[in-house]
Amino acid sequence: MEDKAFELIEKLYGEFADFRKETRERFDGIDNRFDGIDNRFEGIDNRFEGIDNRLDGIDNRFDGIDNRLDGIDRRLAFIEQDHGKKLQALFDGYTQHSDQLDRIEEKVSRHEDIIIRKVK
Repeated sequence: MEDKAFELIEKLYGEFADFRKETRERFDGIDNRFDGIDNRFEGIDNRFEGIDNRLDGIDNRFDGIDNRLDGIDRRLAFIEQDHGKKLQALFDGYTQHSDQLDRIEEKVSRHEDIIIRKVK
């Protein structure tokens, strides 16, 4: 009977050893899968960091564009004001010139009338 008990214990120990080996192999496989998943997530993290860097670069470009547009807006306001003054001066000059021509035309008309009366 002791032999049967010993055989049974050896058999159970063998099955337990097999179970333990199989369990260890499965856990090793799971560990390998998790390592692969970790590597994939690291790759995804790296991609997101690259995207973040690109977006930062785009933000910097937009900031530069905003600064340029602000400068252009200031220059445009100055040009509009400056040219507005110049155009107003030109229109004033045109009006004065037109008024002067009207006065000259009136005087010439009077002189023509006088000359025509004298000639007759």
